Amino acid sequence: MRIGNLRGRAHLLHGPTAIDVAKASGGVFGPAPSDLFASWPEFLAWAATARPDLAEPYRAEDLRAPVPRPRQVFAVGLNYAEHAAETGLSAGEVPSVFTKFADSLIGPRGRIVLSGPSVDWEVELVIVIAREACKVAARDAWDHVAGFTVGQDFSDRDVQMSGTSPQFSLGKSYPGFGPTGPALVTLDEVDLAVPLRLRCWVNDELVQDGHTGQMILPVCALIERISAVCTLHPGDLIFTGTPAGVGMGRTPPRYLAAGDVVRTSIDGIGEMRHVFGSNDAR
Repeated sequence: MRIGNLRGRAHLLHGPTAIDVAKASGGVFGPAPSDLFASWPEFLAWAATARPDLAEPYRAEDLRAPVPRPRQVFAVGLNYAEHAAETGLSAGEVPSVFTKFADSLIGPRGRIVLSGPSVDWEVELVIVIAREACKVAARDAWDHVAGFTVGQDFSDRDVQMSGTSPQFSLGKSYPGFGPTGPALVTLDEVDLAVPLRLRCWVNDELVQDGHTGQMILPVCALIERISAVCTLHPGDLIFTGTPAGVGMGRTPPRYLAAGDVVRTSIDGIGEMRHVFGSNDAR
């Protein structure tokens, strides 16, 4: 199933129509998207029987981040070998883990203000955690996953690379630099044995085209690694890394400018669209 956030309320999405979860369940579940995780198995069972006649048309422009206020947002750097090579950084066998602060999260459409002249794009598959995970083995990882959503890890490279040590979290956490959406897609809709294709376009030019089979550490290994140190909570997000094709890896480097339109897509999950504006227009 596909779970969307329409104007702050959880909805089941069915093509161009949506069912308000709180209304349809008589208040048993919802209304906030984060409310669903407290009784995730029970919610899934109910949602499978939700009455389709309760669905109403909705506007895609009204979709917000599927999980708007997660407790934690983890991100994984250099998890694709070709991306690591294009940046001149070493991936090794253990990709780096950092955080994107929650205030960077927005929905699948809208306008984002440029923070400076070096804003870069990074399409990413995002994992949504369903239940608490602490020291979880990779073989058990899927039991803790609610599903996937599309993500962009926009990055201000000047800020990220400033100082003696890189400032990953600050450079990637400006307002709007963590779009997710258009929906939380549950695992039953995804063939986990088939790699998911990730693509990003800037002004209709395809700039990234990769797949999750290229990950150095796949989803289950990432959950094992992170949960060995930090307890993962329901609704937490994990940005799993980006394939090659980012702006800083080009010769000369290429970054986003005012007026640029970025489309982000993962096959079977959905697509996002964002327009960048000048920081003079705040």
